[in-house]
Amino acid sequence: MRIDIITVLPELLKSPFEASILKRAIDANLVEVHFHNLRDYTSDNYKTIDDYQFGGGAGMVMMIEPIDKCITQLQSERKYDEIIYMTPDGETLNQSIANQVSLKENIIILCGHYKGVDQRVRDHFITREISIGDYVLSGGELGAAVLCDAIIRLIPGVLGNETSALTDSFQDNLLAPPIYTRPREYKGWKVPELLFSGNFPKIEKWREEQAYERTKARRPDLLDRK
Repeated sequence: MRIDIITVLPELLKSPFEASILKRAIDANLVEVHFHNLRDYTSDNYKTIDDYQFGGGAGMVMMIEPIDKCITQLQSERKYDEIIYMTPDGETLNQSIANQVSLKENIIILCGHYKGVDQRVRDHFITREISIGDYVLSGGELGAAVLCDAIIRLIPGVLGNETSALTDSFQDNLLAPPIYTRPREYKGWKVPELLFSGNFPKIEKWREEQAYERTKARRPDLLDRK
């Protein structure tokens, strides 16, 4: 997979990709991540990427020209499966969306700023709009990092255990069940005895029941999607 991220703050984005699972995925050539500074595609000495709204109103708008130049340049080099715009009014990111995007070969992620981008960008370039929640950030960079983390960890070979991502919360519209590790007892707090029984079908059934009960208590809305 190749991910091209268009941003006005590449320095804000780079650090998550220089550590942990994301760095290991890049080092193993399982994914390529490239950052493109939108100011490099401007045509004036001030490297202007925003201007006032037509019709008046508070807040600046990201201009279409530098975005067009950047996307067009990238599209001249390869075919892209998705051009994603990070915006508060996009579809809310969930595990299903992460699963879908992780199967793509090449994607572009455009990070918004100010009041957003000129609507013509959304009309003519963007294929998918994604939000990470019902709140507004100062820019799309943190949202882009969240999206990248969610999809890169699903790429085969990224996680040490290939089945780990398949048992994450939300994969089957259920929250994950309780999990335990050593020590077996701590301050009198004990791990359920069943987990030491070696009866794996029974353990799996217990986990399914626990996942259901946890979901029912904490996120009953997820059960409506099953």
